[in-house]
Amino acid sequence: MTLHTPSTDGSPARAGFLSPQPPANPSTAGPARHGWQGRVVRLTRGRIACGPGSAERVQRRAIAGVQADFDGPKTIVVLNPKGGANKTTATLLIAATMGMHRGGYTLAWDNNESMGNLGVRVMATGHTNTALDLLQDLGRFDNGRSIRLGDLDNYVHPQGDAQFDALASDLDPAGVSTIDGPAFRRLYAVLSRFYRVLVVDTGNNMRASNWEAAVETADQLVVVSTIHEDTGYGAAALLEGLRQKGHADKVARAVTILTAPATTVDAALSRRLHDHFGQLTRAVCDVPHDPAIVAGGPLNIHALAPRTRRAWLHATATIAEGL
Repeated sequence: MTLHTPSTDGSPARAGFLSPQPPANPSTAGPARHGWQGRVVRLTRGRIACGPGSAERVQRRAIAGVQADFDGPKTIVVLNPKGGANKTTATLLIAATMGMHRGGYTLAWDNNESMGNLGVRVMATGHTNTALDLLQDLGRFDNGRSIRLGDLDNYVHPQGDAQFDALASDLDPAGVSTIDGPAFRRLYAVLSRFYRVLVVDTGNNMRASNWEAAVETADQLVVVSTIHEDTGYGAAALLEGLRQKGHADKVARAVTILTAPATTVDAALSRRLHDHFGQLTRAVCDVPHDPAIVAGGPLNIHALAPRTRRAWLHATATIAEGL
């Protein structure tokens, strides 16, 4: 027998109806869409509703992880003091994965103090403005009037159906202005009002004040390295430096991403890197080599091989666990 608790005004009690219900298990909810199970569902027009296979269940759990609720804007900072470590690639693919599965309000931000690479790796729009231009115009956003996300369109570059925006660093090789720590904080104060997730690319100078300011704001550090001795050493030195600067807690919660520089990698070096960074950071994720990344031009996540997109999805889900 079911007992109903009457309300004092004679209407049915609403507390139970309005309270959040336990979400369905994301890995098993709904019929299969991929694999042979998905083909059966399509061929029978749903009359045979096969559940998802193991690979699809893993995929669905990763998507659910990326889509997890956050308690406010979150900042992911991508690091390695060595050039050629794939920081910019990682920044863009993490932002694209977040944007596509969370529905936008994600920013990839090049926080190089002078000239960075992110601006040449994204789809161009109708302007060439950078973080320096936004910095010069910040008074528009601090004058007390109502500001909308669209007011940033003249500074950021929307990335189409990847559903994230990109903010480039200065692209003028003859430029003399730089972004320092106070400038980064002023930009951050505005940008974090409009974006749920900020993915910050960093330069190679660990002593730069804007680099240190980015680390201070980070909710999650992501250390990126190719499976090479030099970038691996750079990442190891980075973590040691962060610990000495008082960021041991952020190091322990960091995620390491190891990217394969070619179709075959040095297996012994890979094991060494996994062992080293596995002891220092919360998780180590592998992503494969993909020819679509090598060219160095605008990066299109849809041009990547399915296994590459899956690897970045799982890496991004691992990052999201720390947010």
